[in-house]
Amino acid sequence: MKQTLYYGLAIALAAALCMGSAGKSAGTKRGQGRKAAKEAPAAIEPAKATPPASAEGWVSLFNGKDLTGWKQINGTAKYHVEDGCIVGTTVKGSPNSFLCTEKNYSDFEFECEVKCDPRLNSGIQIRSESKKEYKDGRVHGYQVEIADNINAGHVYDEARRARFLDLEKNDKTKKGGPYKAGEWNKYRILCIGPRIQTWINDTKVADFTDTMTASGFIGLQVHSFGGTPEAQVRWRNIRIREITR
Repeated sequence: MKQTLYYGLAIALAAALCMGSAGKSAGTKRGQGRKAAKEAPAAIEPAKATPPASAEGWVSLFNGKDLTGWKQINGTAKYHVEDGCIVGTTVKGSPNSFLCTEKNYSDFEFECEVKCDPRLNSGIQIRSESKKEYKDGRVHGYQVEIADNINAGHVYDEARRARFLDLEKNDKTKKGGPYKAGEWNKYRILCIGPRIQTWINDTKVADFTDTMTASGFIGLQVHSFGGTPEAQVRWRNIRIREITR
């Protein structure tokens, strides 16, 4: 009987010693886990992308109230803001006048709406320049034509090569094409690398490549005009989306 009792007590004592050792080991592991968690650096949150200036990257070039961000180069035509539009008015005896962005653009998508007196020729300068050493600051470069003829939407090289770059020949007297005389017309221009494309009222007009100028300002032209009364051209909803390649 005593032998059996001693044997039982030995088993109980051995079990107790095992449990104590296991608890100490577990506690040590838990302590090490807490210490490791405390010493581990906090996770770094990923950098947040800078949101575009406006939806889908489009930026308005005209605030609808004044000509902030624009400057006139060449000519004496008058530019003012009226009813949320930029209005260009001819002045008799003035050479071609240009209202130009203060910023230059390289690869971009540009849109605007324009309404031009059918008697007047106008245009949108893109990737254009004005340098003192070149014809005393004469604005020169690609110009997307605004006119009541089939040249509308094609690209003329203003004050430089003096010809349409995407046409073999042009005819100022012939009507036709997507341009609507005396109405609002939507212009879209896409420049990526040497490729230049244009649309009028969602109809494609020009698509060609040229490497002469990769960057420059946007300009709104009031062409020289000797008729009476004075003629006007209006622009609205002028916006641009720069493209990074």
